[in-house]
Amino acid sequence: MAPRLAGALLIAALVGAGCTTTRDPGPGPAPPDVVDGAPRGSIAPGDVVDAVPRPDPILAQGNKSPYTVNGVTYEVLADHSGYRERGIASWYGTKFDGRKTSNGEIFDLYAATAAHKTLPIPCYARVTNLDNGRSVIVRVNDRGPFHSDRLIDLSYGAAVKLGYMAQGTAPVEVEVLEVVGVDDRRDTPLGSYRYLQLGAFGSEDSARRLRRELAGRIDAPVFVAPVNDGGKQLYRVRVGPLDNNEALLALQRELQAGGYGAGQLLP
Repeated sequence: MAPRLAGALLIAALVGAGCTTTRDPGPGPAPPDVVDGAPRGSIAPGDVVDAVPRPDPILAQGNKSPYTVNGVTYEVLADHSGYRERGIASWYGTKFDGRKTSNGEIFDLYAATAAHKTLPIPCYARVTNLDNGRSVIVRVNDRGPFHSDRLIDLSYGAAVKLGYMAQGTAPVEVEVLEVVGVDDRRDTPLGSYRYLQLGAFGSEDSARRLRRELAGRIDAPVFVAPVNDGGKQLYRVRVGPLDNNEALLALQRELQAGGYGAGQLLP
């Protein structure tokens, strides 16, 4: 990933010196000439909400194993229970904001999420900054950082909460959280999930075009849900509600087969 810019020259220099990472382009690549960095609107650590662990399904998308990036082959952990490791954390932000993560979810730079090379996704982890003792609970839903000296790549928001956004990197401890009721089989129950989000568009016409396309292909309600996100109007394309877990899993498989991805699970 290109050097991070935080909006001020001092921060830019620090980030450029200490926070560079390479991320698998995945299903939603960012243009290679776009520089990553912090958003114009800064936030405080208290503005960042911890991810809430819940029994998510571990599906095929994002969990291909083994996989190779930059000539290095990685294997997703078959058993991640009890995982605890220390290493260096970096962060990523505006370059990937609004793009798909490795499992098809939409990256929100303000949300508490993370990328990891070998943890199954999605899963949840407590990340603690060993320099200041601050912790954040993140949802691991992406792959990276593909640097040998980096353990985990946090979202901009998570890095702010841990207090290392300006310097770019920090020594951390990553501890996977056990979620009661989680079954790592691919037919894992989906808990309270009843909807899928297939995209968020700045253009209402684009959202409605996808809605019409999906409505002609799948046997489930498809609708456009507008939302104002920090002053920016977005139009989200969603499918549902689905009556049960089996119907939701079948819909994800159908969408993936049609090239639409598995979508983002919503309660």
